[in-house]
Parts: sequence; C-alpha cells; structure tokens
Amino acid sequence: MTTITGQGTDDHVGGAPRATGGARPDPAQVYALGADQDETARLQRQSDELRPEAEALLARIGLRPGDAAIDLGCGPSGILGLLSAAVAPGGRVVGLDADPAHVTAAAAAAGRSGLGNVKVIRGDARHTGLPAASFDLVHARTLLVTIPEPAEVLAEMVRLARPGGRVAGQEPDVEHALCYPPLSAWDRLREIFRAAATRAGADLNIGRRLAEMYRQAGLVDVQVQVHASAYPVGHSRRTVIPDLVRSLRPVIAERGVAGDAELDRVDLAVRRHLARPDTLMMPHLLVAAWGRKPEREDA
Repeated sequence: MTTITGQGTDDHVGGAPRATGGARPDPAQVYALGADQDETARLQRQSDELRPEAEALLARIGLRPGDAAIDLGCGPSGILGLLSAAVAPGGRVVGLDADPAHVTAAAAAAGRSGLGNVKVIRGDARHTGLPAASFDLVHARTLLVTIPEPAEVLAEMVRLARPGGRVAGQEPDVEHALCYPPLSAWDRLREIFRAAATRAGADLNIGRRLAEMYRQAGLVDVQVQVHASAYPVGHSRRTVIPDLVRSLRPVIAERGVAGDAELDRVDLAVRRHLARPDTLMMPHLLVAAWGRKPEREDA
C-alpha cells in the first residue's frame, strides 16, 4: 500500500527543516528550476522520456528481489515504477521529495499502478532523517544539478546505502547542447538559461564531475556512461531548454537577466526553429554514474 508521511519531529516536516530563525531554508526553496504546474508536468514527462536511460542504469546495477531502494528527489513519479519491479517480490521502495505536491502526485501514481511496495514521503534529500545503511540502492536523477551544495546530498546518499550497496544517479551536462542549423535566438536562450540557473545555485555542467564526486564521497568501483540523445519533432524533450526558461521566468525577472519582451521573442523564434524537422536538437548530455559503498573490510 502506498502511503504519504506527514509530520516529522518538532524541527522537521517530513524530514525537511523549517525555514525559521537561523534554520536552513526549506529544501523546496533551494530547487533551482522553479516550482509551478509547468515544472511538475515537465518532471512527469521526464519519467517517460528518460526511461530507456534509467532502464540501462538499473540493468548495470542488478537489483534483486527483496532489495530495498530509494529515489531521492523523485518528483511526481521519478523511477519508482522501475524500482518497484526490480525489487519485487519482497523488496521495498521509498520515494522522497521536498515538494508536497510532488509527494501527493507520486503517491497517487503509485497507487493507481498498484505498486504496493512503494512508500512516498516528504523530506530533505540533504538530511532525510532515515536510518543509515538502509538501502541496497540509493538513486537520484537530475537532482544534484538543481541545488547549491550537491555534495551534501551525495554524502546523505552514501550514508543511506548499506555497506556493499550502490549509489547511482544521472545528471546533465548542458555545455554540449547542439542546435543545427544554428540560430542566434537559441544562443541567447541558452545564455539566459545559464545565467538564471547558475544564479539560483545550479551547476549546469555537473554531469562531467559526477564520477569524480562519487569517488570523493568514498565510493569505489565507480563507473560512468554518457548518453547523447537527439530528439525529433514532437518529442517533448526537444524543447526542454525553452520549457525550463519558462519555468524560470520569476527568477529571470528577479535577477534582471532578461525582460518579458526579449523572452517572448527568443521563445517564439526557438520554438519555430525546433518545429522544423530538419533542425537537429540535442539539449544536453546525460551522464549516468554508479558506485559501491565499501564493505567494512574495504575501508
């Protein structure tokens, strides 16, 4: 049965610190890519869009029936369905997200799909409050890219993994986006996106550092795979960058990165360009990394 947790301790709501006094900001407030219905819908689409890459990653890790897995920053769906199938029968899956709307959506989706071994909770991926060494796999996808101190989340991922367990994730590297034939409006849109996201604390090139960060966190047997996907007309990921810029409009306005008139102009030009079937679009590289938490005798 899928459940949603509510209150945690007096200092936490579902594991997320309250933003009062000298406390840390609420985890939902440090998410760099916006928090509106459009962003929620984009995350829901992303689960289907990146399913092949997630399946490839899980195939390499080799989860077994009876294992326990957690998807940190699962959003409204994440890879909960894939994890549920991989650990059945007898296994359990936890999805954790800071946004209560995402928690509700993920729990509802799991319920509709009959994923009785999935539990969805609200919490802070930096400090979950969950017991250490609880999971055979700790996973996060496109989460580290969105927060100012990704090493905090990675340290928590390692803490949650049992000795010999796996930590795995997928993060983008946006520097190598490709749009051909070239378009000046696309170049400007990328500039706006980079300025807004980085000022909000995101590292858009974190994909290239992922394996290095895993090793620095103490993981061993770290491996990496890079996906470079070009999306055709009609595929929703073809417009992921302009879609993200739309979600970031409040940040863009607040920081004076661009005005509404310019945003409207470049958005229209880019979407028209991407509607042409002869335009090649690769929005980013997607880097998958996975590593093993050492056994006690390995340490």
